[in-house]
Amino acid sequence: MNPNSQNIEQLRADFPILGRQIYNRPLVYLDNAATTQKPKCVVDAIADEYYNLNANVHRGVHYLSQQATELHEAARIRVKEFIGAHSEREIVFTRGTTESLNLLAFSLGEWLLGEGDEVIISTMEHHSNIVPWQMLRDRKGIVLKVIPVDDRGDLLLDEYEKLFTERTKLVSVAHVSNVLGTINPVDEMAEIAHDKGCLIIVDGAQSVPHMPINVEQMDCDFLVFSGHKMYGPTGIGVLYGKESLLSQMPPYQGGGEMIKTVSFEKTTYEELPYKFEAGTPDYVGSHALAIAIDYLEALGMDNIARYEDELLRYAMEQMQTIEGMKIYGESDKKDAVISFNIEGIHHLDLGTLLDRLGVAIRTGHHCAQPVMQRFGVEGMARVSFALYNTKEEIDAFIAALRRVQKMF
Repeated sequence: MNPNSQNIEQLRADFPILGRQIYNRPLVYLDNAATTQKPKCVVDAIADEYYNLNANVHRGVHYLSQQATELHEAARIRVKEFIGAHSEREIVFTRGTTESLNLLAFSLGEWLLGEGDEVIISTMEHHSNIVPWQMLRDRKGIVLKVIPVDDRGDLLLDEYEKLFTERTKLVSVAHVSNVLGTINPVDEMAEIAHDKGCLIIVDGAQSVPHMPINVEQMDCDFLVFSGHKMYGPTGIGVLYGKESLLSQMPPYQGGGEMIKTVSFEKTTYEELPYKFEAGTPDYVGSHALAIAIDYLEALGMDNIARYEDELLRYAMEQMQTIEGMKIYGESDKKDAVISFNIEGIHHLDLGTLLDRLGVAIRTGHHCAQPVMQRFGVEGMARVSFALYNTKEEIDAFIAALRRVQKMF
């Protein structure tokens, strides 16, 4: 079933929360860049496993443990297929994008980076792709360099190329900005990085749920993303890394599961990917993530991207009719995220009043304060779309904006 205006109500029925009311008004949920709602099949899969197959994985010879292990490892294969990875050994389960980036900052920091080595990030990064590198800078004395962004929200690739020196070892960049919606040319950026002898990490938190992704075509060295932004459960995420690189990196955490042998004299580590998965994994979450992937692929990632782009263009057109509207991020290559302010209305007041009208949006700095500084504001309002949103919801959002504007 392709998401479109003809079958959207049938599709929305898969998401029971969309039928509820907020302050006696129909819920209009436009905060999908923060987290998406979950289809019934995902929630049912979680309940079914806890009720019928709950047992710790990899460690038991009994039936329940064997069945839970099979589901967990089948989920790893499902993720591998979804992003076009070469091997399931390249798929590490984490708690989400943030933990994946912290793992890389720690492990790559130990293996690849020394004092004076350089890491390139961009102005539009989420805090989770800034703070871990700053912590590494404080710990090991690396140098952080930042790609600037222009007024339309595009990275300046000419300036990007100028940042490289013989000490540059790594680039870490968002595929899609969670504030500006800009779709960065990560294929081209990866080619430039590799030509300079550097590795590249791609933060796919805002791209993997919305468009087809193939890591081998992209030729990124690492890709990170979260389950909860792609209709899966919270607390599960993925780190993809090329096997040749992951095999050389030291473990991020120690404990059970990531070891082969332990004595008081010496510990030897497990093979990939398990050396990066200390402790009991979220085996229920991994299975539910696989069910979410099944749901997405049944709809078709190309179909989802096309439908969400239609919503984006419609919303941009309607929002520009609002007096005093300022939209941040007007790249020609833009995903389904719109950040904005309205003259004379504080973004927090706007979000609060829209909520009373049943419209859920995000306000604040969106965990991307350097973007706010770049555009000279303390915060922005943000709407972000998913495969279950409709033009009618956008109309309701616009009507609510006009009503709030009249109050001021």
